[in-house]
Amino acid sequence: MPGHWFEEVADHLGSAYLRYSFTYGTVQEVDFLVDALGLVPGDRVLDVGCGPGRHAHELASRGIGVVGVDVSRTFVDLAAADAPAGAEFHCLDAREMAWAGEFDAAISLCQGAFGLAGGPAAPVGDPAAPDPDGVILERMAAALRPGGRLALSAFSAYFQVRYLDELDDFDADRGVHHEHTELRDPDGAVRAAELWTSCFTPRELRLLAGRAGLRVEDCWAVAPGDYARRPPDLEHPEFLLVAQRPT
Repeated sequence: MPGHWFEEVADHLGSAYLRYSFTYGTVQEVDFLVDALGLVPGDRVLDVGCGPGRHAHELASRGIGVVGVDVSRTFVDLAAADAPAGAEFHCLDAREMAWAGEFDAAISLCQGAFGLAGGPAAPVGDPAAPDPDGVILERMAAALRPGGRLALSAFSAYFQVRYLDELDDFDADRGVHHEHTELRDPDGAVRAAELWTSCFTPRELRLLAGRAGLRVEDCWAVAPGDYARRPPDLEHPEFLLVAQRPT
């Protein structure tokens, strides 16, 4: 499988990723997920697109076992360097995961993997080509034990179109937000970057989850550090889907 466009971004960011404000709400997000997913010490969670491990570390500190997966070797090494007991990490493309019925919960947050598969190399206009985000969701669903729950966040298509920056563009056919930005490395060096993020409506998320064999329980409007049980709206940048693998 060809390399992922995000690997170069992660290599440049390194530990500076954790300086961005969207990473500051880890404790609130984990508090919410522990309640929403019914997690207790001793459970096992698959963290897909774990990045430098901020959610995995917080979960492990609460006695919850975590297996983190990320396509970036740089991020995996950062996550493993100071990992608490109970957290382990693997460098792996989420589309190649092969776990089966091993986890009590699976998460993919902050466009960790789900939502980042629709970049410039993604197939366009080929009805026979599998949807890359759908494949990731199917792999996550397969990793759950019967009765296990899944939580994933995804960019809101409504929000992205409503507040589209003049320097960016939105591919209405593919539902992909193409962002032109600048990123700083740990030493402060600035580099121009392009980001491709798939955006979704609640209906699309429910359909993808159903195709993956999951029963959708809820879909909420959220923002980083502000996870709450609020109905989908136009004012929040993400949706948080919670679904269960049927028993």
